[in-house]
Amino acid sequence: MIYRHGTAFGIVLCLFVLCSSLSAYAQKRTGKAAGDDDRVYLLHSDELLYDQYGSNPDAQIVRGHVSFSHRGARLSCDSAYFYQAINSVKAYGHVHFTQGDTLSLRSDRADYDGEEQMMRARNHVVLNHKGRILNTDSLDFDRLYGNAYFFEGGTLTDKNDKLVADWGQYNTSTREAVFYYNVKLRSGKNTVTTDTLHYFTRESLAHAVGPTVIVSDTTVVNTTDAWLESDSDLARLFGRSTIVDGKKTIVGDTLIHNNTTGENRAIGQVVYTDDENRNALTCDYAEYNEKTGFGYATGRALLKDYSQGDTLYMHSDTMKIVTYDIDTDSVRREVHAYSKVKVFRSDVQAVCDSLVFTSVDSCLTMYRDPIVWNDNRQLLGERIKVYMNDSTIREAYVLGQALSIEKIEGDNQYNQVASREMQAFFIDGKVRQAVAIGNVRIIFYPVDEKDSTYVGLATGETDTMRIYLSEARQMQKVVLTPSPQGVLYPMTQIPPEKYFLREFAWFDDLRPTDKDDVFVWRGKKEEEKLKKIERTAAPLQRLDD
Repeated sequence: MIYRHGTAFGIVLCLFVLCSSLSAYAQKRTGKAAGDDDRVYLLHSDELLYDQYGSNPDAQIVRGHVSFSHRGARLSCDSAYFYQAINSVKAYGHVHFTQGDTLSLRSDRADYDGEEQMMRARNHVVLNHKGRILNTDSLDFDRLYGNAYFFEGGTLTDKNDKLVADWGQYNTSTREAVFYYNVKLRSGKNTVTTDTLHYFTRESLAHAVGPTVIVSDTTVVNTTDAWLESDSDLARLFGRSTIVDGKKTIVGDTLIHNNTTGENRAIGQVVYTDDENRNALTCDYAEYNEKTGFGYATGRALLKDYSQGDTLYMHSDTMKIVTYDIDTDSVRREVHAYSKVKVFRSDVQAVCDSLVFTSVDSCLTMYRDPIVWNDNRQLLGERIKVYMNDSTIREAYVLGQALSIEKIEGDNQYNQVASREMQAFFIDGKVRQAVAIGNVRIIFYPVDEKDSTYVGLATGETDTMRIYLSEARQMQKVVLTPSPQGVLYPMTQIPPEKYFLREFAWFDDLRPTDKDDVFVWRGKKEEEKLKKIERTAAPLQRLDD
């Protein structure tokens, strides 16, 4: 110990020793150990000075391996001003404050107020609490409430998460942090930018409030209310959020994404847009698993396809996508729509109970009383299958109780073809050949090529009919095999019972009228539904002995 200032210092030293002796006596009487009461205790210093006539006459100047204790905490530094009367310390150089074995605070300098139990650390501050590290240049630590405040920029590191903000606080009791202004969180592949962020270190859970942007690989998220779980890689977005992934965008009141399991859910006014494939989906609820390829949408589900210029609208109660062999070269998908399917585009409309599209052969199959309309034409059967080339039709088949009707001039004038099966073949999306096969029955109105007037009403029956059309959809040739048995009735001599085939049914009242009408279901009456016809097997031939 180095002594200076002669007699004055000696008197102070004697007083100091006396006070220490009285303190020890009081501790014995009360049973309190040093550090358990409200006083700050000087535990050690290599040098102790008292400058009665200097700039800090009320301070004890201590230097070299300085250490203090207060209410279970320890403070060490290179030098300090110890204001014993007001129970405070100004510490300088390699300041290290510890509280138990869970909290450590280091800085270049600090003020400690024992009455308020407030530690004000400055310059290169590092707070370490149970592995959570807070770096800043200005930190106020309130021991009473366990709050650590920074206000000149700070960084919190928790496992693989790193948070940066202009201002914030961390509570050592709840282990919760709140960050304000220019907040940025880096968690795994995610970078979150927001103005306000609550971070719960126990669960590695972040809650971003206010305008927030989340960037991860190819995705960009815009939201105003986001919950992010680092351990499970789960993100829950509220407040009308948007996710953009390349040319795909999804918007919803609530969006939930789990990067580990690949699960995604969207709830409330969901809008999914795929600009690359030029289609969109709206619904009330949707889910999709990126790892299994299973998707589901319901609640006013509406698919919009605008790949052909004019937008096609399709609605059903539920839409579903199923993926097979997702991680192989033979991956294939099926899209299901059910029930009460309605389709509208200006040039084509359709209804059916359900449909399935398979990617393996680009085939769309309509089930249970499907009906398709095009201009003044109606086509129906037990099933309708359409094969696609990209987004254009390549082939179409009507299977079982096929019926084609074309409405022409007049109240009761319809060209009609009924058969067991019908086929249509397309070039560049335009039908060029149509075939009717099996028990073909015909009612049509031939046209006089000279004056385009109707010659009469023709009826006929045959096994196969082929119609060849020009690019402009003009009939070029009709081939009937074998030659049909039929009658031509003049227009003025048509028997009333010959106007319609027995299968005739014109369902114009079920036809969707516009894009909004697809949400209004008008199904067939029970007596109008097609009844499945059981095919009778040929009897087995047997030779008697």
